[in-house]
Order: sequence, then C-alpha cells, then structure tokens
Amino acid sequence: MLFLIITKQQPICPASCGRGHQKDVKKILLTLYVAVLVVMAVATLVENATSTPYVQQHIYGTWWFCVLWTLLAAGGVAVIIRRKVRRWNVLLLHLALLVILTGALLTHLTSYKGVVHLRGDQPTNKYAEMTAMTAGDVHELPFYVRLDKFSQLNHAGTKAAADYVTRFTIIDGNSKYRCIVSMNNIATFRGVRFYQASFDSDHLGSYLQVNSDRYGIPVTYAGYAMLFFSLLWLLIDPKGTFRRLARRLKAIPGFGLALLLTLAAFSYNAGAAAQPAVPKQTAERFGHLLMRYNERICPVETFALDFTQKINGHRTYHGLTANQVLMSWIFFPKEWSNEPFIKIKSKAVRQRFGLPEYASLDAFFNGGTYILGSAASAYAEGQTDAYHKACADIDGKLQIIMSLRQGTPLTLFPHTYADGTTQWYSPFEKYPKRLPQTEVVFIKNFFPFVYGSMAGGDYTTADTLLSKLADYQVRQGGSSVPSPLRIKAEHVYNACPLASILFMANLTLGLIGIVMACVRLRRNTVLRATQPSGRGQMMWFIGLDGMLLLSFLALTLLLALRWIITGVIPMGNGYETTLVVAWMTQLCGLLMIAATRRPCALFTSFALLLSGFFLLVSHLSMMDPAMGQLVPVLNSPLLSVHVSFMMMSYALLALTFVCAIMGLASPRMRPGMQVLSAFMLYPAVATLGIGMFLGAIWANVSWGTYWSWDSKETWALITFLVYALPLHGGLYKRFRRPVFYHVYMLLAFLTLLMTYFGVNYFLTGMHSYA
Repeated sequence: MLFLIITKQQPICPASCGRGHQKDVKKILLTLYVAVLVVMAVATLVENATSTPYVQQHIYGTWWFCVLWTLLAAGGVAVIIRRKVRRWNVLLLHLALLVILTGALLTHLTSYKGVVHLRGDQPTNKYAEMTAMTAGDVHELPFYVRLDKFSQLNHAGTKAAADYVTRFTIIDGNSKYRCIVSMNNIATFRGVRFYQASFDSDHLGSYLQVNSDRYGIPVTYAGYAMLFFSLLWLLIDPKGTFRRLARRLKAIPGFGLALLLTLAAFSYNAGAAAQPAVPKQTAERFGHLLMRYNERICPVETFALDFTQKINGHRTYHGLTANQVLMSWIFFPKEWSNEPFIKIKSKAVRQRFGLPEYASLDAFFNGGTYILGSAASAYAEGQTDAYHKACADIDGKLQIIMSLRQGTPLTLFPHTYADGTTQWYSPFEKYPKRLPQTEVVFIKNFFPFVYGSMAGGDYTTADTLLSKLADYQVRQGGSSVPSPLRIKAEHVYNACPLASILFMANLTLGLIGIVMACVRLRRNTVLRATQPSGRGQMMWFIGLDGMLLLSFLALTLLLALRWIITGVIPMGNGYETTLVVAWMTQLCGLLMIAATRRPCALFTSFALLLSGFFLLVSHLSMMDPAMGQLVPVLNSPLLSVHVSFMMMSYALLALTFVCAIMGLASPRMRPGMQVLSAFMLYPAVATLGIGMFLGAIWANVSWGTYWSWDSKETWALITFLVYALPLHGGLYKRFRRPVFYHVYMLLAFLTLLMTYFGVNYFLTGMHSYA
C-alpha cells in the first residue's frame, strides 16, 4: 500500500500510530491535489503568453505531469482502502475517475492525430502532426485520400456559413470508398476518423483532421458512463448525504439575508426632437420590411433598435420610436447631422474636445477636419488605453451613421435566381450582370420615389410604396424569407426590453425582501425572523414567491422568442448564456421552494438577487444582445445539453457564494447557511461534472478529441476539483467548521468567475466565441 510506513522498532503499530499515518496520507494527498490545481492554472497563463502547442509539449504532454496525476490517483486509492469505504456508489464514483484517467493515459500513449490537406484530384497519404506553432512532423496513413469536392453551404439569402462539406474518396489498394464529412458529421475508416478542420480561401482545397484512438476513447467513455450514473445516484440515494441534508433543510424554515447592492441610475435626455421626423405610421410600416442584417434576414425594426441603442444609448429618442429615428436619418440626413444624438460616455473625450454628453455628427468635424482621426488611428496602431479606446468606440458609432448615409446597410431588395440562390441588395452597390435590368431600375429608384413623396407631404403614397416593397420581398425572397411565426416572434421580442425590466425589478424586489428580513431579524430569532407571523406576513411571502414565478415566466418567454427567431437554442454567445444562468437561478429557487413546501423569503431573495445580477451582467458593454447565425460547429444538440448542465451548475454555485456571504456576515446564521450551501453544492458538483464530460463527448464528435486541455476545459476541471473538496468533510474535518467552510466557498467562487468570465475575455482558446 502506498505511503504505508512500518518501523523496525514497532512492527505492530498502535491505534495512535495508525491515526498518524492516516494524517500523513491525507496531507500528502491534499498536497498533490493542490499541486495539480496550481499546475493546470499556471499552464493556462503560459498558454496565453506562448501558444497551445507549447503547453501541450512542455506541460500537459510531459512525463512529470502524468506522474503527478498517477500519484494523486494512487493517493486517493490508498485513502479509500485505509478508511475501508464500503458504499458502492462512492466506490463507483471514484472508480469512474480512475477509469477516465486510464483512458486519458491510453489516448496519450497509443493515439495519433494530424491534418491532411486535400487539393485537386491527386491522392495523398501524408498528414502533418503539429509539434509547435509553426512546425510539424509528416506521417503516412495506411491508405490514400483524394478530394472530390468541397462546398460551403450558406444560410438562405446571406453569406453566413451554415455548414462546410467535403466529399472525398479513400483508396485502399484496389478498393475505393466514397465519404462525406461536415461539421458535427465525421467519417471513419479502419479506425481512423476524419473531421472537417478548414479549407483553402478559393474553396478548391480542404483540410481534414485525422484521429486514431482505438483504445483511449472506449475506456474513457466507459468512465463517463460510470461517472454519470454515480453522480445521479449521489442525488437520489435515500441513505446519501444529500438526502440527509434535504431532510435537515425541511426542518429549517429559513434565514435572513444581508447583501448590499447599488443600482445605477440610468440617464434619460428629455426634451423634444427639433429636427423633422417621419410619421410613426409610415416608420412602423418601414420597420416591418425585411433586410439582411448580422447575416440573417430580419425586420428592419431590429436594425433600427440596434442603431438607436448603440449610438444614443436608448431605444427611443425624444418620443420618437427607433423606426422613426432610423428613417429620419435616412431621408433627412442633413437636418439630423446637427441633432445632439450621439452619446459620449467618456468624460476624458468630452473634456479633450469640449463636447457635451450628447453631441451631433457635425460636432466631430471642425473646418472639414475629423477631430477623432488621429486618436482612432493611434488605437488601430496599438495604443489601447482607456482614452484611445473611448475614441475608437465613438469612431465606430460615427462609421455606422456614415455607412447608413451611403445606404450600405439597407439590403432590402432580394432576388432569387434560377439556381435557387437568393441575394439581398442595397440601393447603392455594384450589381451582378445576371441581375435583370428591370430589378436594377426598381432598386435604384425606390428610395428617390419614397423621398419625393415625403418631401411633398404625401405620406399616403410613401406608405403605398413601402407596401409594394413588402410584397416584392415575399415574391423575390424565396426560402430566405423567415416564416410568419419567426417574424411575429421578432416583433414581440422587439416590442418590450424584457431583460432590462427584469434585472431592475428582480434587484429591487430582492433588496426589499432583504431589508424586511433584516428588520425582522433584529427583533426576533433567526427562525422566527423568516417565518410568516400573521396573515400580512404570509401574503407578503406568497406575493414575493409569485413575483419570482412571474419573472421566471417572463424570462422563459424571452428565451423562447430568441429560440423561435434564430431557430436554435439560445446558448450560442455570452449574452445568451448569461440569460440562461439567470433562468437557471430562478428555476433553482422555485424548485427549492417546492421542495420545502412553504413560502420562504430566503430562497426567493436568493433567486431574485442573483438572477437580477446576471441580467445586469448581460447589459455590460462586452455583452452583445444582437442575434446572428450560429457558428456551424456549434449547431449541435450535444452543445445545448452540455451548456444547460453547465449553466445549472453555475447558478447553484452562485447561490453557495451568497450563502457564504451571509454565513460570514452573521454568526447566528452560519450553521444554517452551511446546511443550505451544502444542500446546493451536491447537485452543483453533479451537474458540473455531467456538463463538463458531455462537453468532452461533443468535442470528440465535432473535432476529434474529447479533451484538448483548452483553457475553458482546464478551468472547468479546476472548478470541479475545487468544489468537490468540501464534499469530503469526513476526510477533512475542517470543512465541518462553518467559518472555514464559508471562507473556502467564498474563495472557490473565484474559480467559477475565472471559468465563466476570465477565460472568455482574458485567455486564449476555442471558447472565444462566447
């Protein structure tokens, strides 16, 4: 047995000696555990400073890294044997981790992978294995591969890629086999798997990733299956710790909450627009037209809202709708150039150029000189300090206005050709020769006709022309025109900023609930403070739960609308996943209320506050709410399931963070907060583990490797290991002490923040799309 110490003087150790040896083993095991975490964390920072091949070669692929994991596994086995663990589900859980590590070792020792470049009709059996950022070794396959055709399939009416397809032939002696690969669709021959990796810019060549892992994948997948079953059993085992915590939780009516949050005041520029504006009825008709925007076909109204929000910071302007603002900028550009419409957030920029908070387009041109020109150029050349970044942001707003004045974004005119392809054109561009001349005349003259009607005050004719354009779009748009359900869903989505309303309402309601709980806590014991004392208190508690349910339903509607509009589950970018975390947080709160079978201000306050916080985060400048086409590799059902489990775990772990704050803020609530936190920690770790390894399966299906030590994967594993440690309270007694437990959970939350935010915005990796 590892780490067993036998002295010559005392061949039979007394009980105290056994306890001492057990402490030594636990210390060694904890040291190895921390060492693994530190090495992985440092490796992600090294990868960001160097390259992925570098850390693959000098850290993850080294013998000492494998030995470190082997010693950690051996230490865990030694502790299990010493403690004589007999519960089969606990043994199965740890056995699953050993099987996964064994599979990873087999993959490391027996697999090979690389990239084969196919071009023309010449067969090849050569593939390149990357050993450094710009270097690689060339190896041979046991057969030849020949390209037949590469195709990029676009979403109808756009240039956004829907899929990449490579048709090729495998030549094995005198036998030939025709194969097809695309994103999330692999081909397998004699144990070698082919994945779509990349393609030549002229679309005449294709890069396929080849991967052979005969032994590692089946062993690893067996470990995944064991892990899934054991994690789920961890939650439903009648004799397990989680069920015991649930029974203890039912005996605790609830607790107070003390958490200070400040709400930012949103400025609004009151007054009446002085410049001419298009009537609302005409502007709404214009907003219901379709256009190509963000490489999808959507109502003009969506572009109008983004235009107004990005440049002015609001959805409306002095009582004018976004459709009125956009149409007025199009048809009255000279007048609106002098309107103080452009919001300048940076105080430094305002002071430097003597500008107000809201400036006009003309204010940025002094005697024909563009005042931001030098600062914007300096930012492009690498001066990325706050001042130059602010100048670049304003420059981006001005570029949007200038492109609108040139008509570039106004791709409202579709044409479906005989081959079935549809293209959407703007009024001012170079048209292909195959576009009928009658269509060219119509496109070029449409806006002048509309302007002429409005200039003469004949808005009835303008409305008629817009209606004719709507009919033209349906007739010429072909399959690129969204279904009536999608268009209706987008209009409903645009009609009300649900996310903005919910984050303010949730934070406000949560804060009110907290204040009331804290006031009662000063007058009563912990138990009595959170019990409804009388009809009025009962109605308040029920009303708060009802508001949580309404907020949950509203957020469900918002996500459902985005799903209908885009056709895919809304989990494809940072904004959408933040909304999903907020939704999961509210769902957790409702499930916990249902589990306790009584109104509880604690669960409701937690859910409202945290969901409000995540919705607030979704409004940060780094989060883009615009909807676009999903990257082809992300269009997989496995991605949706993987992200769902990850978001559920993040929501639960965020709740444990709030429990830690409360436990440390009030000594009277520490034991109860620890029970509640541990109750949420079990499903949090279970869903995190399941989500993480579902992601590994998706990665294996999509690009040929179930674990690539990507920064996101690595930090997810670090988070899993950090949060799994408190579940071993029987081994490390300190976790039974409320203060130590809450401090640990407070610090552990930093790993979650790094996994969700830090990796996306500060490190490199395949998850940069988030």
